[in-house]
Amino acid sequence: MDSANRLGEFLRARRELARPESHGMPAAGLRRTPGMRREEVAMLAGVSTDYYIRLEQGRDKHPSAQVLDALAAALTLEEDAVAHLHELARPQPRRRRRAGRPERVGPGLVRLMERWPDTPALVLGRYMDVLAGNALGVALFGWLSDRSLVRAVFLDPRARDFYRDWQKVTRDCVASLRATAGADLDDPRLTDLVGELSLKSADFARLWARHDVRGKTAESKRLRHPVVGELTLSYEALTVNSAPGQQLVVYQAEPGSPSEQALALLGSVLATPVMRDIAMTEHIPGREK
Repeated sequence: MDSANRLGEFLRARRELARPESHGMPAAGLRRTPGMRREEVAMLAGVSTDYYIRLEQGRDKHPSAQVLDALAAALTLEEDAVAHLHELARPQPRRRRRAGRPERVGPGLVRLMERWPDTPALVLGRYMDVLAGNALGVALFGWLSDRSLVRAVFLDPRARDFYRDWQKVTRDCVASLRATAGADLDDPRLTDLVGELSLKSADFARLWARHDVRGKTAESKRLRHPVVGELTLSYEALTVNSAPGQQLVVYQAEPGSPSEQALALLGSVLATPVMRDIAMTEHIPGREK
């Protein structure tokens, strides 16, 4: 990836997506080009238009924290995007994993997940690879043919059936990928993933160009499982302090809901010898027999 002008690319992308009416300006539909004009962002941020143009063009790459906060307010950025903007201006060095060295899940975390027989749980790596899962988590995501959840969401046709709100899932997925990558976009693992998906999926290429940044935290998802049908599950994404970049994602259904009954049915089906053998296959690691 070109690292020459990441700050400028981010500002330009977010400016073109900004809503002028949020600042009392004429709506985007009345303009020849979408989003806000450079002079409008500069005025709202309290900087000169010439200086803002220099930022977008990459001729000035290190504005002050005060200027960054003012630009974030002008572009109505959310908290994760504000942090990303600051990191682009002042990137912090990150320790990278050695090439060819796979991410591992600690045995204590695997044992913890195994104690939740009624609660689906997965561990995701830095770039949303599925690193481990308990039996019910594996059964819930049994359609996955790839450890990369990002690749599966965009390239596996079954993802469109599994995620009932597939369009929203794709937006959130790309925004989360950018949030975890931060300013470290030269990581070979990320470069390969983004390059492959940009070539194979027009949807991914379009969403990556938006520069949305939003970390994975907590939300509700509407799913359609091939065995137990439709479910609505909420999830919590918890950082794993012992393994920076990893997240423990725990799913649960509303007590007494049809989704809770569907999870219970999935758990009972999983208890049969044939289904248990399927759930323990190696396409999601950490559950090998």
